[in-house]
Amino acid sequence: MKSAPRHFLELKEIASAELRRIIDMGASFKRGEKLNGASRPLDGRALAMIFEKPSTRTRVSFEIAMKQLGGTVVVLTPNEMQIGRGETIADTARVLSRYVDAIMMRTNENQKLSELAAHAEVPVINGLTDHSHPCQLMADIMTFEEYRGNISGKRIAWCGDGNNMSRSWIEAAARFEFEMRLACPSELAPPQDAIDWARNEGATIVSTTDPDEAIDGVDCVVTDTWVSMGDTEAEKRHNLLSPYKVDRRLMDCAAKDAIFMHCLPAHRDEEVTAEILDGPQSVIWDEAENRLHAQKGILAWCMSL
Repeated sequence: MKSAPRHFLELKEIASAELRRIIDMGASFKRGEKLNGASRPLDGRALAMIFEKPSTRTRVSFEIAMKQLGGTVVVLTPNEMQIGRGETIADTARVLSRYVDAIMMRTNENQKLSELAAHAEVPVINGLTDHSHPCQLMADIMTFEEYRGNISGKRIAWCGDGNNMSRSWIEAAARFEFEMRLACPSELAPPQDAIDWARNEGATIVSTTDPDEAIDGVDCVVTDTWVSMGDTEAEKRHNLLSPYKVDRRLMDCAAKDAIFMHCLPAHRDEEVTAEILDGPQSVIWDEAENRLHAQKGILAWCMSL
């Protein structure tokens, strides 16, 4: 009997030991090491990438990762697929499963990703939804540990909109055992169900509307754009989030050796000042590069290597 595919959809669905193995594999690939004696362990494998939202980092990092591991890539957008003409997600999943070894999807709607995974016979990878962004979190954990060692027991502060990235950070806090502090306006707070789940898993989650309180003494400060693709009421969001801009005064509340992270793209001098973004505490370019290496680990794990 064929085993169930090994999907990478949400951090909370994967055991801590397996997430650690993915990061270790990614770090090994970054060092140029072979996997099980093979420098191109995905030779002969194919990845289909479905993009319903534009992308720079996800598109390039997955495509280069797959090719460097020896595989091939097919990139699909709705206007190139029958899914844009009424074919169901379920039927698309069944067809693609006969052609490729894994499917990555980047979409607004988490339900589409869930339906794809439910009907695919090959691994499905969450390239981003409005619900979460787990691939980015794996790169973020890898980056933090390159600078500050094992993230377990450390303190991380999220400052700004309680969006899909904040949810993935919350899930990561439970799986990697670090303290997560959330500073968000009450109107844009992270989903309570995500916080409740993490706390039930034993994670320390501190939620506040005061950015100074959240950032006090932390090892890492993280933020994201205030207005994402498809968001409405931009002016209202800016008014709510303006006290959460990461500037020098706010960054100075963190530990002296704290690092700053942002998944990009950044809107300079909105959610973060250029001084911080380009300053010595910022690790954003290593963070962006590590999408490539972390996703090599994800691809290898999904394909049971």
